[in-house]
Amino acid sequence: MKKLVSILLVLVLSLSLLTVASAEAPKKVGVAMPTMDLQRWIQDGDNMKKQLEAAGYEVDLQYANNDVATQVSQIENMLLNEVEVLVVASIDGGALGTVLQQAKEAGVIVIAYDRLLTGTEYVDYYTTFDNYKVGQIQGQYVVDKFDLENTDKTYTIEFTAGSPDDNNAGLFFAGAYDTVKPYLDNGKLVCVSGQTDFETVATPAWKSETAQARMDNILSGFYADALTGGQKLDICLCSNDSTALGVTNSLVAFGFTAENIPVITGQDCDIANTKNMVQGLQAMSVFKDTRALAEATVKMVGEILSGAEVETNATYANGVKDVASFNCTPVFADVNNYAELLIESGYYTAEDLAVTE
Repeated sequence: MKKLVSILLVLVLSLSLLTVASAEAPKKVGVAMPTMDLQRWIQDGDNMKKQLEAAGYEVDLQYANNDVATQVSQIENMLLNEVEVLVVASIDGGALGTVLQQAKEAGVIVIAYDRLLTGTEYVDYYTTFDNYKVGQIQGQYVVDKFDLENTDKTYTIEFTAGSPDDNNAGLFFAGAYDTVKPYLDNGKLVCVSGQTDFETVATPAWKSETAQARMDNILSGFYADALTGGQKLDICLCSNDSTALGVTNSLVAFGFTAENIPVITGQDCDIANTKNMVQGLQAMSVFKDTRALAEATVKMVGEILSGAEVETNATYANGVKDVASFNCTPVFADVNNYAELLIESGYYTAEDLAVTE
């Protein structure tokens, strides 16, 4: 009898230990990022993984090399790995419907990260910056820089937008274009090339070399004598830093210097672009602190997994449904405030942004 009691006690203790171990097993979160080709996505992924692991979750972070089929395969593997929440920064926001349906059927909550997942009902939440506001900040910088409200002068402007398969690219461009359109309408701004529609000015995959090649063509076609008293170019309104870098490279190769280069806008405060701001080769860049976006996303993951109410402050129509969203706030950086925003906040070190000859 004593032996039987001992066996039962061992069994009960073993079951209790299994239950505790199961309860203590970390919950799994899948994070699908688009590419490591752009600095900002590396930072996003690093910040996300660091903060999720600090919160006690097991993280499966994958980069898809800007290939949709690879991203689909990675997400499928995350589902096989039994993640409970899936955070997706898509390559093509409208190309993941089937694998997202698989996630829904598996009971996995899907958060679109910074790029809206479009044309599908199988997305639950969205964390992002106010991307239309990003464009507005760029456009307003131009308005203020040239005092367009009060000037009688005419300035020339050329546009470079982002990738047509990125939902955010249209929002960035729309925010900027809507802000400067009144001055295009009244003639204070003139786009000499006439290229002002998104489809024409878009840059597939946000590639710097593509933006550079297009600006090469614009310069040779419309501003060939810009440096010898001919048609001047005052403003290059670029949607992000990778396109701005391509445009800057084109302008410098053409012969522009810090003393006469057009005003160039950007976004993300990439290291190369911030150095260009310091050197006078780029006017500004919209700063979207990826730490804040990661923090908002980690908070949302925690709310989901704990069953708490999920905090949102916006909605975005994705073509099928209105997706409950949380917007973070972007700000602009230039040579006057970059040190405070980027170095003093710990986003970069002074050595990261040191300009060497």
